[in-house]
Amino acid sequence: MEQQLDYAAVRAAAGRIAGAIRPAAVVPAAEGVWYALEYLQHTGSFKARGARNFLAAHHRAGTLPEAGVTIASGGNAGLACAWAARAQGVPATVFLPANAPRVKVERLRGYGAEVRLVGDRYADALAACEEFAAASGALASHAYDHPLIAAGAGTLLDEIRAALPGLDTVVVAVGGGGLFAGIATAAREHGVRVVAAEPENSRALNAALEAGRVVDVAVDSVAGDSLGATRVSADALAAGRYEGVRSVLVPDQAITAARRALWEEHRIVVEAGAATALAALRTASQPLGERVAVVLCGANTDPGDLTAPGI
Repeated sequence: MEQQLDYAAVRAAAGRIAGAIRPAAVVPAAEGVWYALEYLQHTGSFKARGARNFLAAHHRAGTLPEAGVTIASGGNAGLACAWAARAQGVPATVFLPANAPRVKVERLRGYGAEVRLVGDRYADALAACEEFAAASGALASHAYDHPLIAAGAGTLLDEIRAALPGLDTVVVAVGGGGLFAGIATAAREHGVRVVAAEPENSRALNAALEAGRVVDVAVDSVAGDSLGATRVSADALAAGRYEGVRSVLVPDQAITAARRALWEEHRIVVEAGAATALAALRTASQPLGERVAVVLCGANTDPGDLTAPGI
């Protein structure tokens, strides 16, 4: 099934997932700033949009096999894939390193996934996942690098625009680039600027833009658990070159401070990756726009360090 990432793909995704996902709540946060509360999405992150679109598109095309879907991810993408597969009524087989946290394994099983623990590195789990897909005929999904995944994520932008007329800028955190590529594709259609926020030491998009091609980067950031992709997708690199897109790097200290501010000021608990978008706004030397939406994209995190006594 040939796919490309463009605004038509985003609109098609919106039609497929309508009624299956939670429309984003957009709330005022400060003068000229609104938060898009995507962490309230099914499975706790925006990933549910892309996973649902991916499987729904294959179902409608008759290319969703009886063996179901498989993915190597113990994070938000794996949870979303398992959730979407359960909704579609097909099996999900998720591969994780054997040292994956038990809480992740149990959450995946709670969504009905078969969890297979392989090796002690993500690369081991990925290789086993690829072998399983080849042998079983299961549909291989990806955490971010697929047009259907990115288009599903991009549906968020039109929801924000509907809730916030006059939106001129959206700030979004970037890991592998699925959410960013989808949002930037939709934003380009409407003349909305995009600020792509990355940790200083997890800068796959920024490095790719600098090099003029997709490159591998080292990852060493407090937000590495969700923004720790070593390279961005080709679609993300292409989106990073759109007019009105700006790449911004933020230090870990600012990310931690933004995450804590969300808790202390609003009682919002998000992942460090989600707080990276707010950190970009808080550290900007000048206003990013007059009507700015900050995407808070995920909340699968341990709030213990925010709620511990004496802190």
